[in-house]
Amino acid sequence: MALISDIKNDLKQAMLNKDDLVRDTLRMFLSEVQRFEIDNKEDVDDTKAVQIINKMIKQRNDSINQFKTGGREDLAEKEQHESDILSKYKPQQLSEADITTKVKEVIEQTGSTSMQDIGKVMGALKSSLAGSADMGIVSKIVKDLLS
Repeated sequence: MALISDIKNDLKQAMLNKDDLVRDTLRMFLSEVQRFEIDNKEDVDDTKAVQIINKMIKQRNDSINQFKTGGREDLAEKEQHESDILSKYKPQQLSEADITTKVKEVIEQTGSTSMQDIGKVMGALKSSLAGSADMGIVSKIVKDLLS
């Protein structure tokens, strides 16, 4: 819960600084946390909070692409700023070399040899790499190594 308390403190500071974009972005995040807690009837820990942040960043990136396609650079820029604000709370991301090393270890541990074992490998990696690596990149590396 340290992450959420940090975000709440940053929200208070943004309110004092009259920084509307940061304030609104952090409020959106906290409302997503509250919605998750109500829907799932469980408290949000730091791991779940990072998952919510990742989901919100992915939504922002999708919106950025759509706004740029539609010629709305002003809205794309706003979404990019929100994404940058949320990214500040994500844990340090692993490099591709570190991800590849981890994937090779898991492939060896699970005894996976073909693309049919991709589910087994991804399942093992999802829990250990959640939040610290883009799962799209992880999936690509797993596919490359198993094919």
